[in-house]
Amino acid sequence: MTLALLVPGGSGQLGRELAGLAGPSLTVDAPDSARLDLTDTRAVVAAVAAFADAAKAAGDTPVVVNAAAYTAVDKAESDRARAYAVNADGPRVLAAACSTRNVPLLHVSTDYVFPGDASEPYAEDAETGPKSVYGATKLAGEQAVLGSGARSWVVRTAWVYGAHGSNFVKTMARLESQRDTLSVVDDQLGAPTWTGDLAAGLVELAGKVAEGSGPSARVLHATGAGEVTWCGFARAVFEELGADPERVKACGTADYPTPAARPAYSVLSAGAWNASLTPLRPWREALRAAFETDRAAYLPA
Repeated sequence: MTLALLVPGGSGQLGRELAGLAGPSLTVDAPDSARLDLTDTRAVVAAVAAFADAAKAAGDTPVVVNAAAYTAVDKAESDRARAYAVNADGPRVLAAACSTRNVPLLHVSTDYVFPGDASEPYAEDAETGPKSVYGATKLAGEQAVLGSGARSWVVRTAWVYGAHGSNFVKTMARLESQRDTLSVVDDQLGAPTWTGDLAAGLVELAGKVAEGSGPSARVLHATGAGEVTWCGFARAVFEELGADPERVKACGTADYPTPAARPAYSVLSAGAWNASLTPLRPWREALRAAFETDRAAYLPA
């Protein structure tokens, strides 16, 4: 079986990682927003139809993996209409198109759908309660996908970084080269997730879905195993750079106010994922693997 993926959001961190996995048994079409704008209903419907027809003609099994999202968390507070258009209306249209053509859909979501006030990892069925516009739009997208009638799965992830695009790891590497010390918040706890592991996991999930053996749970959590604060994560990045981690100083969220509230605790339980799919490795092992795989990608130009 050759698996065919259509990946809206192809220019993002995850989309580019997925595109890089293409091979003899996996074809990946990862259009960027210029080629496939999720806010353009007719374009979305046409793209899914063309993808389904092409896969059928080639004898491939099609699956859509939606990696497109409005991710400017702070800007979303004042740009609500655009955030909802991309994160809620776009997935609704995409899911409807997938339902019409009987193409399975994997929709990538976020830890921000939770309020962040828990003291143990959020289960897949835990009560949601986003504290930001970004989180609210992502939750609306989840609900639209799951209520669409499409064969769909929502995959929540968190603290994503990779070789492509901008992310926390690259920012820390740049600041390490520019400052003697830096302060990073130490009262927000989460699970860093490498796109290398996440993309491989999504391909595994897509393969099971294509074979008709997709998980019975329709909401899954996929993050690096374990937990750490942003400060601890930054210190680990310094270690990978060969720099002194003590140059990273702990501070509180209150020291760096932002327009959008960040979850204080956003660790996700991967129980449903681990029951039928390969668990993602511990976040610290993944960070080491990311640097071993493409160290230059994380270093400042």
